[in-house]
Amino acid sequence: MNSSTISAGVVAPHPARLSLIYAAAFTILWTWLIYALPALAESGVPALGVRLISYGLLALGSWIGLERTSLTPKQRQASWLCIMIPFTLWATVAWTAAIQGAFRAGASSMPMLPAAILLPVIVGAPVLLMSKRIGQLLDAMPATWLIALQLYRIFGSQWLAYWLGGLLPGLWALPAGTGDVLTGLFAIPAAMALASGTREGRRTAILWNVFGLADFAVAITLGMIMSPGPFQLIIAQGPSMAVDSFPNVLTPAFVVPSSILLHALSLRQLFRRPTAETM
Repeated sequence: MNSSTISAGVVAPHPARLSLIYAAAFTILWTWLIYALPALAESGVPALGVRLISYGLLALGSWIGLERTSLTPKQRQASWLCIMIPFTLWATVAWTAAIQGAFRAGASSMPMLPAAILLPVIVGAPVLLMSKRIGQLLDAMPATWLIALQLYRIFGSQWLAYWLGGLLPGLWALPAGTGDVLTGLFAIPAAMALASGTREGRRTAILWNVFGLADFAVAITLGMIMSPGPFQLIIAQGPSMAVDSFPNVLTPAFVVPSSILLHALSLRQLFRRPTAETM
C-alpha cells in the first residue's frame, strides 16, 4: 500500500460524512415536499426528471468508460449503441405500457407487473455478466461510478411520504422506502470508501451492493403478496397497495430491474479486479 492509498483512507471519512449529511438533508426535504404537495408526485414531473437524469448519466458514463478501453473508435461507437438502443427501447416500452395502464391490477390475465420486474433481470443479467465487451467496459470504468450512480435511490422516500399521507400500507412502504433511502444515502460514502483502495473499502462496496439487492428482494416479495392478483397472500388493513398506475408504477416496472442490473454489474466489476484498481 503506497502513501497515496494511506492518505485517501485517512481523508475519506470527512467528505463521506459531509456527503451523507447533505444527502440526508435533501431526502428529508424531498419527503416533506411529496407529503405536503401530493400533486407534485402525481404530475409525473419528478419521476420524469429522475428517469432522464439517470438515463443521461448512464449514457455518459458508458461512453466515457468505452473511451478508456483499447477498442477502436468504431468499436466504441458500436458497443455504445448496443448498450443504449436496447436500454432506450426498454424504457420506451415500460413508459408507454405504464401510461396505457397495462400494469394495473386486473388489466390482464397475466401478472404484468411481476413480469416487468423479473423478465429484464432474467434476460439481461446473463448477457451483461458474460459479455466480453461489457467486461472490457467494466475493466476500464472506475468501480466507484456504478455505486455513486445509485444515489437516485433516495427518491424512494416517496413511499414513506405516501405512508405518512395514508396512501400506502406501512407493512410495505416502511421496509421498501427505508431500504431505498439507506441504499441511496450510503451510495456516495460507499464509493468514497472504495476509492481509498483498501480491502475494507472494497468490502464496504460489496456489502452495499448486497444490502441494495436485499432491499429489492424484500420490497418485491412484499409487493407481490400484498397486491391484488394471483400471488396475494396478505390483505392489508387500511390503505391498499397503489403502485400499479402511472407514474408510480415506473419505479417497480423499470427502475427496480434497472437498479438490480446495476448492482450485478457493480459486483462483477468488484470481483474482476484487484483492490488497488477499484478507483
